[in-house]
Order: sequence, then C-alpha cells, then structure tokens
Amino acid sequence: METKVVRLGEGNKDEEVLREAGEILKAGGLVAFPTETVYGLGGDALNPSSSKKIYAAKGRPSDNPLIVHLYRTEDLFQVAREVPERALRLAEAFWPGPLTMILPKSDLVPKETTGGLDTVAVRLPSHPAARKMIEYAGGFVAAPSANLSGRPSPTTAKYVVEDMNGRIEMILDDGEVGIGLESTIVDLTVSPPQILRPGFITGEMLTEVLGQVENDATLFSTGSGQAPRAPGMKYRHYAPKGDLTIVQGDKDQVVAFVNQKVLKARAEGKRTGVIAASDTAFRYEGDVIKTIGDRRDEEVIARRLYTILREFDDEEVDLMFSESFGDESGEHGGLGQAIMNRLLKAAGHQVIKV
Repeated sequence: METKVVRLGEGNKDEEVLREAGEILKAGGLVAFPTETVYGLGGDALNPSSSKKIYAAKGRPSDNPLIVHLYRTEDLFQVAREVPERALRLAEAFWPGPLTMILPKSDLVPKETTGGLDTVAVRLPSHPAARKMIEYAGGFVAAPSANLSGRPSPTTAKYVVEDMNGRIEMILDDGEVGIGLESTIVDLTVSPPQILRPGFITGEMLTEVLGQVENDATLFSTGSGQAPRAPGMKYRHYAPKGDLTIVQGDKDQVVAFVNQKVLKARAEGKRTGVIAASDTAFRYEGDVIKTIGDRRDEEVIARRLYTILREFDDEEVDLMFSESFGDESGEHGGLGQAIMNRLLKAAGHQVIKV
C-alpha cells in the first residue's frame, strides 16, 4: 500500500485534504491525523472492519479498547447507551479537549471498536483539523495513537511515517503536537468515578467538577492481568527499543549510581543514554544525554518525553537511565502523575531507588 503524506497549513488546500481524509475513512480506510495530545490513527468507529484494520496496522491486541472521537458533544448520545449528568458536566468543562470518558456503549458501536467491552471510550478533540476531518468522516472516528503497539506515541508526523508508512492510506502532518501525552481517561460507569489514565486534565481538575474521584489501583503498578478497561492499561506501552530504568533518590546519589552503571555498560560495548533535568544533565556520563527541561516545568517535560524516547531509538541506544520526574508516588496528582505513569510503562516498571 502507498501511504499519502500531506502537510497541513496551506490555507484552502487544507479543506480539500481533510475532505479527502474523511472520504478515505468513510470508505473503510485508515488516516493518521494530529490532535492536541498525540497523533491518532483513525478509522470509522462504527465499521467493525475498520477497527480490525487499526489493530492490524498497529499490531495491537484486540482486547485493548479504541477511543471514539466525536466532532460535537451531542453525538455522545448516539454512541453511549446512558449519558449521566456528570458526563455532561465534564463535557461542558473540558470538551473540546484532552479528556476521554468511559460510558455504557450503545448498540451503534461494534464490540470490535470497544475491545469486546460493553463500554465505550469517547472524547471530543480540540485540534481544528481533527474535528473537521471527523465531521467529513461522518462524525465517529476510532483512533488510538498512530504508532506500532508498545512504542512511544508520536508527537510529530516523522514518527508516524516511520511506523505507519505502507500500512495506511494517508498521514496528515501538522508539525509537533501541543501536549505530548495522551488524553486523561475517566470511568463514569463506577462510583466514585475512576481515573484509568492520567493526563493533562488532572485529578484535581476532575474533582472540582465531580467531587470525589479515585485513581485506578493499577496506574502505578504492573496491573492485575485482567482485560484492560481503557487504552494503555494492560500492555507495555510507550517503550523505546532499548532497556530503560528509572533511578530515584537524592540527586547526588542518582548521578553517581547512573554514571557507575553507564561506565560498566560502555565497557561491555553497549551504547548508553540518560534522561535528565536541566540542572543535572551536565553531570552525567553516557553516549547520549537528553535534557528534558526544568523539573518544575511539567508541561515541557510532558511534551518532550515521547520525542526523547524516539530519539534514543534513532541513535541506537541500548541501555537508558532516567531521573524521576513529576510525582514519584503517583499520589499527589497534577500533570506529574501523568508523566510518571508514562515513564513507568516505558521502563516496564523497572525502578531503582538509591
């Protein structure tokens, strides 16, 4: 299959391209497109064949649910069997935006899209090109991140092309995304509501709207072995090709420990890398040192994380160490909670405390 790659941002041409992308989706094809979070891999959410194609293109386990993307809030009533009042409050507060809600699915949505579940994950993205494409596609686009399963989600089209070229019909290139981490997922089928995946919409923000909100017990652990209730819950995600370990503790001890491990690995012929904050990066040995930003600026860290993991792959790094960023315990919320959740999954929960 030949994949058409089109750069957005050329005025009137965008409308034609987005209409073409919508037609591809309506015909059962796949299109990768930008959102405010990461690039998504879209298919017709109401077409079981399209959802199967998404799983095949990604190499994604078929019990891992897809998110249904809408272009207007009222369409929530078509894909959800029940829409509780608290869902409407969340939509009013955070849609369009990086929030996904889990609700009982309607008969309109095939189980191929929901990973076999009786619930559906739904969000309304804020990226204008995404919304226009979804409208042209008929209003319901299933879209996980546009990467091979398990790899870091793409924040630029370069990495979409790397993973999806020859696998899908079209890639829409709109440069670097704004947030860099996937949407927050909140399960509204349980009481109190549970955060199944932290993101830019934080627990504190959800609590202001809903009152009590809990974290799913598996957010910062290796999981229960049960089928995932939402994208990203069960399987190894966001991972570079090499081996990544998070090192936590006093700054000086972390630097000393990592440098010792790096020198040992280098002696064994391994290419090494380190992810560090701007105040400590200069202190590390290693073949590739990546400065992720000021540890107090969580938005920058979130936006840089996946790109850095991809760059390690580009530079063929075998062994990586990362400082801990954001919320190490996962208990204090904020964007740091989302950063730590993704970093733990990328490392396969390999954490060393010094």
